[in-house]
Amino acid sequence: MVTTDPTQSAANSERAVLLVEDDLALSGYLASALRDAGYCVQAAHDRAQALKILAVPQPPALMLLDLGLPPHPGTMTEGLALLDAALRMAPSSKIIVLTGQDEDAAALEAVRRGAFDFLVKPATMATVFAALRRAELFVRQESRLTQVGEARLQLTARLGEGPKEAAATVEEQLLRRVLAATGYNVAETGRRLGLAREHVYYYLNKYGIRRPD
Repeated sequence: MVTTDPTQSAANSERAVLLVEDDLALSGYLASALRDAGYCVQAAHDRAQALKILAVPQPPALMLLDLGLPPHPGTMTEGLALLDAALRMAPSSKIIVLTGQDEDAAALEAVRRGAFDFLVKPATMATVFAALRRAELFVRQESRLTQVGEARLQLTARLGEGPKEAAATVEEQLLRRVLAATGYNVAETGRRLGLAREHVYYYLNKYGIRRPD
């Protein structure tokens, strides 16, 4: 079941957090502590529930993600798949990964795939809050960059693939970032990127990008 705080909006603000944790007791504890600290929290317990929350024009700007999710909680498979999907759907989001598994392997893979930060479970609330504050700072400053017509992108490239593949990755990430910032307004996206509408549609088709429902 997806749980939402009924008194708060899940608008795309620096204080909106998507909490993805399959341990219901821990999820409830973390959600309560975060709400007490002023965060707007939505909680999901598996990848499918999290994707439903993200499939909106303005998803939460912050995510706390446990890598060990069902149906394979003993591995990182589901968590990493969600990390990949979340950054495609909400490219400006800051994802803080939590794991109790192989620390070195989990940290390397999380960073490779674009996680903002990495915490080892059990993490204290002070540690969690410190990570969220760092993430909020980046959200605010990247928002300021957007206002002046700039975007901060993140790329992990395999050197053997060469520059062409890396360029395509940057192209897609930039398009997704601007689409998210404009609420998937094609005309405004084209204006910000200096592209005609038909060119925006070309790139949408090229990368299989669809407006969230």
